[in-house]
Amino acid sequence: MNIPAELKYSKEHEWLRVEGDTAIVGITAFAQGELGDIIYVDIDTVGETIAKDAIFGTVEAVKTVSDLFLPVSGEVIEFNEALKDKPELVNNDPYGEGWMVKIKISNPDEIATLFDAAGYQALIG
Repeated sequence: MNIPAELKYSKEHEWLRVEGDTAIVGITAFAQGELGDIIYVDIDTVGETIAKDAIFGTVEAVKTVSDLFLPVSGEVIEFNEALKDKPELVNNDPYGEGWMVKIKISNPDEIATLFDAAGYQALIG
């Protein structure tokens, strides 16, 4: 299982890449594997400030629709527009081209509540 060491992880299987006072958010390889083939990503929260663990969108797979939870509080400042035409990027490259949103972090202290790679590996077994 691919679990990049430089990222932080939530119990809801989202990852966070911190870049100064902003962060990039996506779902983990484990999550996309559990969901199966992603056919649609619905995120209409750009411009909104979302609380930690609140829903910022949904991802639709062939068999299910799953909520997406923000790992830390922040303002959603960008949606990965490539996912509109190619939602399968989430399956093919979850930590790269399959990222979902960029956020402006509201409370940097919340980052410390997330898992590191070893902690996330322990969570998923």
